[in-house]
Amino acid sequence: MRYLRSLFMDHPTLAQLVIRETDDALELSNRCIIEITTASFRTTRGYTVVAVLADELAFWLSDEGLANPADEILDALRPAMATAPGSMLLVATSPYARRGPVWEAHRRHFGKEHDPVLVWNAATRVMNPSVPQSVVDDAMERDSASASAEYLAQFRSDVEGYITREAVEANVIPGQYELPPVSGIVYGGFVDPSGGASNSMTLAVGHRDGDGNGILDAIREIRPPFNPDSVVAKFSALLKAYGVHEITGDRYGGDWPASRFNEYGVSYLASEKTKSDIYREFLPLLNSRRVELLDHSRLVAQLVGLERRTARSGRDQIAEPPGGHDDVCNAAAGVLVQVAGELDELAMWVRLNR
Repeated sequence: MRYLRSLFMDHPTLAQLVIRETDDALELSNRCIIEITTASFRTTRGYTVVAVLADELAFWLSDEGLANPADEILDALRPAMATAPGSMLLVATSPYARRGPVWEAHRRHFGKEHDPVLVWNAATRVMNPSVPQSVVDDAMERDSASASAEYLAQFRSDVEGYITREAVEANVIPGQYELPPVSGIVYGGFVDPSGGASNSMTLAVGHRDGDGNGILDAIREIRPPFNPDSVVAKFSALLKAYGVHEITGDRYGGDWPASRFNEYGVSYLASEKTKSDIYREFLPLLNSRRVELLDHSRLVAQLVGLERRTARSGRDQIAEPPGGHDDVCNAAAGVLVQVAGELDELAMWVRLNR
């Protein structure tokens, strides 16, 4: 907004158009308003729009249940532009993964003559020669895949979606938000701890049914800021309601998760599996319909948002996208791999010892 304000105020003719200004908008005498707004499909509705600049569109994401918030927002903006002849949708972004509206626009329109959509694809130093070549070279040496996207405007081939929305939704039980404790069932729990400053602290409870399927019974998420000790107390009470006195959790914070849960009568074991290992083992359970998921929008969105990246070592890493979260899906996948995977291990032992 500071740049826009200086652009108008430094130009005498443009300055005369401004009749009112706020922290995020300039109101002009021609009944137009230039406004900077949050990327949301809800707040963009109800406008008549003559021009939109979608900044860094390739990185718009959400863990609130939207398959792709960039698509949702663009779908909300296009009707707002329909009644304004000559309206224009502009996108300025670095490329990222080979999916989403930026990739689709590039795939469909780049390099095609007489196409109604212009796609400009250029490296950083083409657009801004003042950026030193040494900066680009250093970045390429550190991480060529990342730097190729950031400085050379190339879509990343080392990042791809890991779980499809269709696969997740096929395992969701509509309208089933939580299952109560049932006598005679053995439950397990998985915790993704947090210090309470930036990430959520999450808990998932699940069990294995008679067919060997993993059933997700309960999810708890406490978003920051919070007091970690009070969250441990709440989680421990829920675990005891399900008869769970020993849980597995992410390797976070050294000994404090174990010491705090022990204070409330729950043993905490650090998972021997990394997040990538958990997600890797969870995928075949999901694809073979061997899990039942709760109707939980953040769980669905975080699972769909997971990305598979190829590390420099050549090994695939599965994690949340940059700026995203996987606290809920980590806990859920952790407990389901735990309860459903136990049967697989038992079956393998029986086969090997026949």
